[in-house]
Amino acid sequence: MELNEDTVNLRCARTCLCVLCGLPAAGKSTLARAVNSHTVERGWRSAVISYDDLIPDDAFNVKEVEDEEDMTRPQTQTKWKLHRQAVLQCVEQFLQSPTELGQLTPNAYQIDSDAWRRLLHAAQVYGTSVGSSQAYPSPLEGPPPPPLVILLDDNFYYPSMRYEVYQLARKHSVGFCQVYVQCPVEACVRRNQLRPQPLPSDVIVEMAKRMEPPNPLRNPWEQNSVTLDSKDHFTIEYIQRLVKVISMALENPLSPVQDNTEQKEVDRQSCVSSVIHQADQACRRLVSQAMRGARDHKLPPERMRSLAAEFNESKTRFIQDLRKQVLHSLPLTQGESIEVEQVVNRAVDVFHKEKQEIIARFLPPYDRINATENEG
Repeated sequence: MELNEDTVNLRCARTCLCVLCGLPAAGKSTLARAVNSHTVERGWRSAVISYDDLIPDDAFNVKEVEDEEDMTRPQTQTKWKLHRQAVLQCVEQFLQSPTELGQLTPNAYQIDSDAWRRLLHAAQVYGTSVGSSQAYPSPLEGPPPPPLVILLDDNFYYPSMRYEVYQLARKHSVGFCQVYVQCPVEACVRRNQLRPQPLPSDVIVEMAKRMEPPNPLRNPWEQNSVTLDSKDHFTIEYIQRLVKVISMALENPLSPVQDNTEQKEVDRQSCVSSVIHQADQACRRLVSQAMRGARDHKLPPERMRSLAAEFNESKTRFIQDLRKQVLHSLPLTQGESIEVEQVVNRAVDVFHKEKQEIIARFLPPYDRINATENEG
C-alpha cells in the first residue's frame, strides 16, 4: 500500500519549539524541569536544550584591550555567536533526521556532543519523525507517536535571537511559542550568588539593560508568547498556563508558505545595524578628538584614564539606548522607509552634548574653550 500525504502526516510526531528567555538566574531551568515533569504526566515527550550545558565555558571568555582612542573595552576573543548557531544547527539536523543525530563526532558542531546525545536519549526521541512532512518508520502500525516539546533554555535577550528559532520552526512546519521568565534584576543577582559558579553581578545588570521581552504588538511572530513572574515559586497555575500555550503551538504548526514578513524583519534588522554602526563610528571619532584635546592640554595620566573610562561607559550606554529607540520607532512594518543619515545625525548631536558635559568635569573652563575650538 502506498502512503499518501495524509497518512504520513498522521504518523509524524507533533512537535513544538518553545523558547525560554530571561535573565540569568531568573528561573528558566527550574521552569524547564517543571514543564518536563508535567509533559511526562500528559504522555508527551520533551527535551530541554540548555545552552549552558552545550556551549563550552571558554566560548564566553573576554579580555580587555585598548583601542586607538586609549579606551579600555571588553572584546570577545571567541566565536560565541557561532556556538549559538551551532546549537540551532543541531536542532535543525534533528528535525530533518532524528535517527542520524547519534552519529555526531566530538566537536562536530562546536558543542558538547555527549551532552547533546544524553538529552535526546532522556527525551526518547530517537527514531521519531517530526513536523508534518516526514514519514515515520512502520507507518501503518500502531498509534501516532506522542507529541514532542523541545524547550530551548537560554537568555535570548534580543528579538533577533528568538526570531532565528521562529524561522527554524516555520521551515520545518512545527509549532513555536515563547515564555518570558520575568524576575527583578536584584533577585537574579541574589540567586546567582548562591550558585556554585556564579556569574559576575555586573554581567546580569548589563544584560538587564539589553533585555527586550517578547512584544507581539511590534513583532507579530511573537503572538504565541506568555510572561511568567518568577519572583516567587512557580505555581501549578503557571505551569498549566505555559502548557496551554505549548498545546496551542502543537495544534497549530507554522506554515512554510512564503510571504514578506520574513524579509521585512531582515530589512528591519539591517536598518538597525546600519544606524548603530554609523552612530558608533561617529561617536568614536568624537571621543578620539576629545581625548587628543585632553592630551594636548597635559591632563595627568590618571585623569586621562578616568576620562577614557567615562567616555567608554557613556558611549556604551548611549549605543544600547539608541538601538532600543530605533527598534521601537522603526516604521518598516508599515512599508515605510527611514532616513538612516538623519537618524544618525540626530543621535550624534545628542552624544556630542553628553561628551561636552563629561569634558566640563575634567578640564578647566579656559582649556574647555580651547579644546572645543580645536575640534572645529
